[in-house]
Amino acid sequence: MQSKIPAVITPLLIDLLRLKFCLNLNGIHGVAHWARVRSNGLRLARDNGANTRIIEYFAFLHDVCRRNNGRDPDHGARAARFSRHLRDRHLDLDDEEFLILVAAIGGHTHGVAHHDITVQTCWDADRLDLARVGIEPEPMRLCTAAARDPLVIASARENAQVWRRQYLSGEKSQ
Repeated sequence: MQSKIPAVITPLLIDLLRLKFCLNLNGIHGVAHWARVRSNGLRLARDNGANTRIIEYFAFLHDVCRRNNGRDPDHGARAARFSRHLRDRHLDLDDEEFLILVAAIGGHTHGVAHHDITVQTCWDADRLDLARVGIEPEPMRLCTAAARDPLVIASARENAQVWRRQYLSGEKSQ
């Protein structure tokens, strides 16, 4: 009999994040973005060994405290603080993993380099989704070799652009 691995992102956590998120859940920083960041991060982790549990939490938490879709330089710091409130009941991470998660969330907007491969992977996973807002990810601004792979960039770009086309066409018809 095979043992079932518990889900990292639980329905209760999703409900809490939906309540906390004050922007459009279907918008540029909403749940589709979170899912693409998760997918990008897990893909990169297959190549570089980054901690997939941290990547999953990062994907769903990094933009949850945004106040707008434009310039919001403190949203990462707010999300890192919010993560501390979730820690005991909703985040299944040990102390070291939690510190890595907080570093990834808190620095994802301004961070250029970090010594930890998981933090680097989180940042790259988010940056690979820039095509959703019409920005081409620049390889020199990505931290990991896996993220700089032209095939990885092209795949992430296509996933983001598919969503962007749907989003923009839906916006125009509303």
